[in-house]
Amino acid sequence: MSQKTANKPAKHFDRIPPGSLNWQSTAWVSAMHIGAIASLFYVNWQNVTAAAILYFVTGCLGITLTYHRLLAHRSFAVPKWLERILTTCGALAMEGSPTKWCAHHRMHHSHPDTEMDPHNSRRGFFYCHIGWTFRNRDQFDNETRQRRFARDIHNDPYYLWLDTTAGQLIPQALLALMLFAIGGIGMVLWGVCMRMVLVYHATWCVNSATHFFGYRNYEIDDLSRNTWWVALITFGEGWHNNHHAHQHVAEAGHKWWEIDVTMMVIRLLKSMGLVTKLKSIKDQETSKSPEFEPLPLEA
Repeated sequence: MSQKTANKPAKHFDRIPPGSLNWQSTAWVSAMHIGAIASLFYVNWQNVTAAAILYFVTGCLGITLTYHRLLAHRSFAVPKWLERILTTCGALAMEGSPTKWCAHHRMHHSHPDTEMDPHNSRRGFFYCHIGWTFRNRDQFDNETRQRRFARDIHNDPYYLWLDTTAGQLIPQALLALMLFAIGGIGMVLWGVCMRMVLVYHATWCVNSATHFFGYRNYEIDDLSRNTWWVALITFGEGWHNNHHAHQHVAEAGHKWWEIDVTMMVIRLLKSMGLVTKLKSIKDQETSKSPEFEPLPLEA
């Protein structure tokens, strides 16, 4: 495949064959969007503030800092008690269990923009943004393969519990009860449904928009781009071409103007003595992490 062809998204509309629709995922995503629409009838500063705080807690601390840079890439380390607290924040984003999320992400990096990528951008913008969530895909969701790609995550008993339905729903239910006690149904709709939908689409933009729009600092054999507005809503994850070129370092922003809020939080934790084994672009530690040696998906 030529470089020109490799960097050109294919025009493809994903058609879901009968029987392959993931009804559970489709129902959940649809319900959260309905709840987000309903939240617009309860607009006040308390509800919006609750959603904004939880957007940061689940989107930044949970997904970008913990699920992505800490667990999936092991670009730094924190004490186990803190790792589990931060992983719980990630679970509250309801983007899947730690094992599933990290396995999918490691599959993505092993075979970016190919049929072995869980959200292959060559199948079109809709598919890599949200369409993949509606499908039953045993080649990616098979439990055995997920364990192989995330065996370090699967070995933790707490993360094993978060892999269960109870582990996914109980933390969210406790959060909803707390929000209801503070601000009633309106705060639940904003703090759970609206917040979750916003985090969903922000995260999905990393799968979609950053493989279609933006510039490249590194000429590598995939479709990754640096997209400033995605970086803005994802606390630095939009500098995606940087990340694909140097996936095992903590920084996503490599130029002075590429603001990376997640890296700022990591540096703050480091100044508090809570971060160790930090892999920095300054040290050019770009080899594969010893904690993760990916296996071929087809093996």
